Amino acid sequence: MEIDLGFAEKSDDSAWLTNRYFPSKLGGQPAWLELEALPPTSQLQCSKCQSFKSFLVQLYAPFDDDFNFHRSIYVFLCRNPECQKAQSAGNFTVLRSQLPRKNKFFSEEEPSDVGDPLPAVPCLKKLCAACGCYAPHACSKCKAIHYCSSEHQRAHWAQHKLSCGTPGGSTAQHLTQIVFPEYEIVMDSNPIESGDDNKDDEARLAEFQEMEASGQTGDLSNVSEAEMDKYFGNTTADDDKTFRQFKKQTAAEPDQIVRYKRGGQPVWITNIAKTVEDQLKQLPNCTVCGGSRQFEFQIMPQTLTLLKDDSLDWGVLAVYTCAKSCPIEGYVEELLIKQDIVAEIES
Repeated sequence: MEIDLGFAEKSDDSAWLTNRYFPSKLGGQPAWLELEALPPTSQLQCSKCQSFKSFLVQLYAPFDDDFNFHRSIYVFLCRNPECQKAQSAGNFTVLRSQLPRKNKFFSEEEPSDVGDPLPAVPCLKKLCAACGCYAPHACSKCKAIHYCSSEHQRAHWAQHKLSCGTPGGSTAQHLTQIVFPEYEIVMDSNPIESGDDNKDDEARLAEFQEMEASGQTGDLSNVSEAEMDKYFGNTTADDDKTFRQFKKQTAAEPDQIVRYKRGGQPVWITNIAKTVEDQLKQLPNCTVCGGSRQFEFQIMPQTLTLLKDDSLDWGVLAVYTCAKSCPIEGYVEELLIKQDIVAEIES
């Protein structure tokens, strides 16, 4: 089965990453697809601390059918360290949205990439100047800028006060503590996978350690010596075998941040913890059509080096979506399973 790999690239002009061009992207603000029935603020609030989640990733992944001509998957997460729990994705939200080719928001003609980029297609609802999500509140002074919450309004005030009440005042810059650095995700449908079975594990280990020393393995460079011994040691433990397989399948393209394989299986980074195994055995069905969900893509630990947030950590983020990608209005929640490198801690 074909695997698509996603790589992060800095864009010379972020205008190419707006909804008009149906991007796949990491960080910045979400490029909304359905422009009227936006996710309510309550859907993007952390259930534990009530903070608003940060936009992490969106992938443009259309299907070949009438109601999936345009289709995007969005991932959000709460960055509060207290809301992060090993082997649990409780601080994440995944949303699916799709549109037919003929819709009231976008032209049926493919957008041109010649010349200067055109502006984003405007939402029919107001968007938060800080995070780009639905914004039911306006600045009490100028009434021209909107926010999803008082939390984001306070965070954004330092830059907004310079133009508050000024016609045409710019609020184009976004706060780094609210949004992640923005990258385009460029998908490669013909990746080079590490499949040289003539190399033994020791040769692969040497290659991986060389890449790890040069910083090419992303967050794995932060694994402690004790953990390195556990996962790279000369044992026959299941964890060690799984980690070696992970290395084998990622060594040829160490900068990959996304692996897309709809209907396939994720590449786990360690032996599956019991809590993750239980989640896989009890995948809830689609809340709209009642049909089964299947794996669609995973976000790799290499992503962490691009986010500039030391409080975040994961091994694999595996996204599962409705296998039929059934017709919906607006945005519907899908499922994410988080696997950590660290051992499961009993509470």
